[in-house]
Amino acid sequence: MADWLDRYPTKGRVTDASYEADPAKCSGGAVGGCWTVHVWWSKNKHVDAGEIAQGKVDDRSTRVTEAWTGPQVAWKMARGYEGAFGGKKINSTPVWLAFCAAFLLGLLDFRRLFSLRNLDLLALLSFTASLWYFNHGDVFTSVPLAYPPMVYLLARCVWIGVRGRPVRASRPLWKPAVLLAAAVFLIGFRIGLNLEDSNVIDVGYAGVIGAQRIATGVMPYGKFPEEDALKACGSADSAGEIRDRIQFNGRCESANPLGDTYGPVAYEAYLPGYWIRGWSGKWDKLPAVHLTSIIFDVLCALGLGLAGLRYGGRWLGSALAFAWAAFPFTQYVSMSNTNDAIVPVFLVFGLWLASSPWSRGIFSALSGWTKFATLVTAPLWLTYPGPVRRPRPALAFAGGFALATVAAFSVLLLGAHPIQAAHTFYERTLRTQITRESPFSLWDWAQYHARGIPDLHVVQRVLEGVLVVAAVAAAFVPRTKTLLQLAALTGALLIGFELVLTHWFYLYIPWFFPFVAFAVLATDGRAQSRAGL
Repeated sequence: MADWLDRYPTKGRVTDASYEADPAKCSGGAVGGCWTVHVWWSKNKHVDAGEIAQGKVDDRSTRVTEAWTGPQVAWKMARGYEGAFGGKKINSTPVWLAFCAAFLLGLLDFRRLFSLRNLDLLALLSFTASLWYFNHGDVFTSVPLAYPPMVYLLARCVWIGVRGRPVRASRPLWKPAVLLAAAVFLIGFRIGLNLEDSNVIDVGYAGVIGAQRIATGVMPYGKFPEEDALKACGSADSAGEIRDRIQFNGRCESANPLGDTYGPVAYEAYLPGYWIRGWSGKWDKLPAVHLTSIIFDVLCALGLGLAGLRYGGRWLGSALAFAWAAFPFTQYVSMSNTNDAIVPVFLVFGLWLASSPWSRGIFSALSGWTKFATLVTAPLWLTYPGPVRRPRPALAFAGGFALATVAAFSVLLLGAHPIQAAHTFYERTLRTQITRESPFSLWDWAQYHARGIPDLHVVQRVLEGVLVVAAVAAAFVPRTKTLLQLAALTGALLIGFELVLTHWFYLYIPWFFPFVAFAVLATDGRAQSRAGL
């Protein structure tokens, strides 16, 4: 903390402290009360870093029990709490490395150890180094380490997408039956881990809240459980916060005020789980969320298997299903019980049915109206497999996209006047996402005013413009595309989207993983035909 405070001039620094007499609300095994110390810094009204450090001190022993600096002050997820995302088992070194080993053992080209495919697989696993530092609360090391693998995989996908040639590599040693059996075993193991040790973060909790609102005829946007100025119906947590409050509907519900920031499909996808397992109104074990996570995790593996079987035969189908089941970051999503497996699953099934413009349009819309990211691929999917010479395929794609969009956004009709509902939707979703701050990318570090950390907002804006141009260009270049190129360019655009995000996280890796896996594993078969037929 002293090292961090040295980055800020003494002039402008303000320190205050508050006392807590209840040891239960103090951390670190305090036997008496504790002091919470806050350090603020402001140069002027234009340069205000806000709270730059925070700590807790045991009143009896004067022992420091907590010390947070920089992003750790405002972001508890930056503090490296053990098992905060996904529970303890998936974050344990033996389990994580076991998944990595299985992934490599099943997919490596042992005949050509120095092939590009093997390098691609290692690049996919190299996000592990960044995650390790994140789990230890070192954000300023973890964030930069996430960009080299993304840039490498982006370059590889662009290379494959433009050239249209598969990676030169031998098929792995294992027969399709062996890979398929391993995939089935791993999927069963993943389900067991989810049920035994996983946790539900606010993203997954938001899903069942939205589903409950829709199922009871309430538009979800602007109707999520609040915690301010409402009657308490529960006790305070260790931080002294009371999250259980009587809401507008008269129910006692646990607060999640910012959970309505996603597209409507992100809540509609939880309806089956809600109808089967229900929701108590509290942030408890949330069985409906676990069920939904498991369903979409299995659907991703199934969709990849079907796509691989159709365009590459039994080996590619088995290999892609195995790749999803063995990749540790897909299990990280499942164990965190978020909605991040919903984003790719619709595009995966769209890839399987890519020869049908209607199907491409429907699945493109469903994916895009989950968390918005995959809308960047819509122009590419509209023009596949080549120039729009005949209006019928393009109209079919547009019709499917429009049909799915209308169905998804029908939840807005559950609210007030449609125009007011649309405004509420924009304010709660797109505007919130665009204006949010975050320390989990390179683009928003200037807020900490630390020496040597530049303001990269201008670079971010330039790259955002490049992404928009690339999304349009991918619709026309190459002029005609194979299924392999469609997958590779889809992966490239999704990686590009994540590269410019202000708030990036490891849970987003499975958005692009299926398409990168298809691009680097497909070696022959119908994946290289123009229409995938």
